Amino acid sequence: MVTSHELPRSAEALLADGTVVTIRPLARGDHDAVTDLHARRMSPENQRLRFFGYSRRAPELTADRLCAGPRPGFVALGAFGPDGGRLVGVVECEAETDNPGRAELAVAVADDWHHRGVATLLIEHLVHAARAQGVTVLVADALADNHAMHKVFTDLGLATDRHWADAQVRIEAVLDETAAPYLDAVESRGSRADVASLRPLLRPRSVAVVGVSRRPGTVGHSLLLKIRDGGFTGSLWPVNPHAGQIEGLLCFPSLDALPGTPDLAVLAVPANQVATVAEECGGRGVRALVVLTAGLSRTQSTRLLRACRRHSMRLVGPNCLGLAVTDPGTSLDAEFGRAAPKPGGAGVAVQSGGVGIALMEHLDALGIGVSDFVSLGDKYDVSGNDLLQWWEQDGRTRLALLHLESFGSPRAFSRTARRVAHSMPILTVDAGRSVAGRRGAASHTAAAATPTVTRQALFTQAGITATRSVAELVETAALMDSQPLPGVTGTVAVVSNAGGIGVLAADACTDHGLTVPELPAPLALRLGELLPEGAATANPVDATAAVPAETLVAAVDALAESGAVEAVLLCLAPTALGAGQSAEEALAPLLAESGRRTRPVAVVLLDQREPVRLLTCADGARIPAYADAQSAARALAQALRRSRWLAQPLSTERETPGCRPTDAAALVERHLSQHPDGGWLEPPLVARLLACYGLPMADAIWCDGEEAVVQAAAVLARTGVGGEVVLKAHWPGQVHKSDLGAVRITAAEPDRVRAVYADFVARFGERLDGVLVQARQPAGMELLAGVVQDPVFGPLVVFGAGGTTADLLDDRTARLAPLTDADTDAMITSLRTTPLLFGYRGNPGVDLERLADLLARLGRIAADLPQLAEADLNPLICGPDGAVCVDARIRLEPRRTPDPYLRRLRRLPDAPGEPA
Repeated sequence: MVTSHELPRSAEALLADGTVVTIRPLARGDHDAVTDLHARRMSPENQRLRFFGYSRRAPELTADRLCAGPRPGFVALGAFGPDGGRLVGVVECEAETDNPGRAELAVAVADDWHHRGVATLLIEHLVHAARAQGVTVLVADALADNHAMHKVFTDLGLATDRHWADAQVRIEAVLDETAAPYLDAVESRGSRADVASLRPLLRPRSVAVVGVSRRPGTVGHSLLLKIRDGGFTGSLWPVNPHAGQIEGLLCFPSLDALPGTPDLAVLAVPANQVATVAEECGGRGVRALVVLTAGLSRTQSTRLLRACRRHSMRLVGPNCLGLAVTDPGTSLDAEFGRAAPKPGGAGVAVQSGGVGIALMEHLDALGIGVSDFVSLGDKYDVSGNDLLQWWEQDGRTRLALLHLESFGSPRAFSRTARRVAHSMPILTVDAGRSVAGRRGAASHTAAAATPTVTRQALFTQAGITATRSVAELVETAALMDSQPLPGVTGTVAVVSNAGGIGVLAADACTDHGLTVPELPAPLALRLGELLPEGAATANPVDATAAVPAETLVAAVDALAESGAVEAVLLCLAPTALGAGQSAEEALAPLLAESGRRTRPVAVVLLDQREPVRLLTCADGARIPAYADAQSAARALAQALRRSRWLAQPLSTERETPGCRPTDAAALVERHLSQHPDGGWLEPPLVARLLACYGLPMADAIWCDGEEAVVQAAAVLARTGVGGEVVLKAHWPGQVHKSDLGAVRITAAEPDRVRAVYADFVARFGERLDGVLVQARQPAGMELLAGVVQDPVFGPLVVFGAGGTTADLLDDRTARLAPLTDADTDAMITSLRTTPLLFGYRGNPGVDLERLADLLARLGRIAADLPQLAEADLNPLICGPDGAVCVDARIRLEPRRTPDPYLRRLRRLPDAPGEPA
C-alpha cells in the first residue's frame, strides 16, 4: 500500500456536457457537504438504490466514513462543480481486510447532476488511485433495479463479472488501466466531452469583443472589422466603456450591459485587466474565451486560468492571433492575419503566430480552403489534441495541419492522433530538431534520446506526417489534398520532355527513398509506340522535345494505369516545347480529364516561379505543380510513408507474461527511501529489477573481496566460453567502464584472477566498490537497448547497434512506451544494420521473436516505473538462440508521473505566493 500523502492531487476535468468539475480527495472539512449530498440532494428513490433501503442515519454515517481522513487501503474522492465548488458526486473504495487486492466501491451523484458523466469520471479517477494502492479488483453491490449503476459499469470498458443473488447483484471489475477496451472507452468519453466544450468556441452564436479601441489599426479595432466584414452569422457586440458606437456598431459599456449572453468573448485588453475581465465573462455565463493579449505574468496567468475553470470556459491563448471558422452557419473571422481564410477542408492549429500567418498565406495562394484556423498562442488550455478531436467529427475537415512547439501529454496526443490519422492526413512541422537541443547524458541510451529522436518516435507511432519546414508542409499538403495516395511499393515513373531533367528527377526520387524501376518490356514497348522516334522508355522516360502534348499525356496515362508503378512524376522544360508554348500550356490535355486517374500524378514545371501551385482540371480535380523536382519527390515520399502507415494492421500492446510490477515497484520504493536523491544502482539491484520483467542477464556474481572473486570465477567458468570469465570493476556513478580499463577477460585460474583483481585495486584504489564476475558469453551481434524518461515525452525505448562502437555508429531508433507489436517490428527493421539481424552473407542472424519480446518488456518497465530515469543494456549479445545482456546500468530518480490517459485538464500554474 502507498501512504496517505500519495493520494491523488486535485484535478479539473470535463463532464459530458463540457462543464468543468474538480476531482479531489475528500477531507474532514467536507463532512457537511457529503451529508447534504446524500440527505437532501438525492431523491428518496436514489437513496434507496444507494443504501439498499431508507435510513435517516445513513447520510451522516456515510459522511463520517468518507471524511474521517486518509487511512491505508481507503480512497474517497469528490467531484466539485463550478458553481461555487458545490459537491456534486462522491466515490469511495476500501480494501478488504483479508485481501487488500480487492476493494469495495460505492458511488453517489446529486439528482440534478445525473446523465452528465459524473459517476464515470469519478470512477476513472478512483481506478487510478486504487491501482496505485495495489487494488486489482473493484467490487460493487447494487440492487437489481439500479439500472444506472449497471450502465456505468457496462460503459467503463473494464472486464466485469456479475453475480446475481435475489434482488442484488455483485459486480466485479478487473482494474487494468492499460487494457485497450478501457483506454478506448476513456478516450471516447473524453472526446465527446471535449467536443461539447468546444462548441461555444468554434460554433458561437454570439461574440463579444472586449477592449475594442476607436483607433483604427489597433488589435481590437481590426479584429472587430474582420468579424463584421467576414459575414459572421451571429450577434456581434463590441465592449468599450468610453464609446457609444464603433464602425457603425452599437458599443456597450460593460458585459453586464449586453442584450444577451455571448457564447464567445474575444479579449484585447491590457495584461493587468485580463484576469478581471475573464472573471466578469464567467459571471455573465460566457463559455469560451480567446485572449489576444501577450505578456501576462505568472500570477495573471494563474488568475486567468482559474477564472476559466471556475466558470467552465474553454480558453484559446493568451498571446495568440485569434481564430477563424468558415462553416457557413458561423463564418467567424476573429484573427488579425492579413488573409481572410477561404472555406475548405484544412484544419489549421499553430502555436507560433508568425508560422500561422505564413501558413495561411501559403494556403491562400494555393487555393486550399480552411475549415478552422486556431492560433493557440501560449496554449494554456485548448490544445492540438482538442482540435484533432473536433475535426474528427465536424464533417468538414479532411486534412489537419499542425505547428506545435510543446505537448501537454505526448502519449495522450499520440493516441488521439493515431486514431484521427486513420481518417485524415495530419501534417506538422517538426520544430526543435537541432543539436543544440541535445541534452548531456552519461549513458549511451540517454545520449541517443535527442529531441529529434523523441519527436520522430511520437510522430511515427501516431501516423503524423512530419515535415522539416513550412515550405515542405505546404508542398506535401498540396499533394495530399489533391491526389490519391500511392501504393506501398514506392515505385515512380519519371516522364520528361528533356533527358537531363528526367535524370535529375530520378535522382531526387532516389534521394527521398522512392524507387525508379526499369519498366516491364511490354509497357516499354507500348510507350515506344506512343512516343516520337528517339524516345527512351526504360525509366526515366525521355519523351523528347518533339513530343506533342496529347502524346505526352497519353504516355502518362499509360503509366498510371499500368500497375507497374505507384506514381508518375511529369517534368517539363519550357525551352524544349514548341514555339511560344509554355510548360503549363503543354499540360492542357493533362488537365482536361483528371478525375479518372487512381494513382497520384505530380508535375515539375521548370519555368514556374512559385515553389508549388495547384492546377485545376476541367472536372474540378487538381494537380500539384512544383518548380523543383526535389520538392515533388519529397512530397511523394511523405505520401508513401502515409500509405505504408495506413497499410499496417491495427496493433495492440505486446503481451509480456510473467512480469512482476508490484515486486519491481517495491524494490524501487525501498531503494529511494534509503537514497532520497536516487542515482545509479549497484549491479545486484540492477539484476533483481530487470529479473522482475524477465529481461535476460548473463550469469554473474557480485563480489566485494579477492577471495570472493576467485571463488565466483571458479563457479562461473563452468558455463563460460573457453572456461573464461569476465571481471568488471565497479564504483558508484561509473561511466563507460571499457574506456577506463575496468573490464578484463581472463582464464579462471586463481593466480590469473588474483592478478586482475590486484590490478583493479592498484588502479582504482578506494573508488573500487566491488567486482562483478560473469561467465564469458558466446560471440554474437552486439546491440543496445534502453529506456529514458524524457521530461516532455515520457518513457522512451531506444534500440540500436551496441557495444563499444555504439556512439560511433549512431544507428538507433526509438518509440514511446509501452510498445505494440507494430512498434517492436518497426524498431527491429528500421536500422541500417537490420540486414545483419536477419542473417547476412552466411551469418546466422538473431532470434527476432525473443528480441521483440525483450523490447516489449523494456517498454513495460518504462511505463510502469516513472522513477526509472535511465536504463542502459549495452551490449546485448544476440544470436539465433536468443539474447543476453552482459552489462546493464539503471539510474533512479524520485518522481511520480501521472497516468497520461487519465482525463483531466492542464493543471493550474503556480504563482508566487499563491497555492497551486
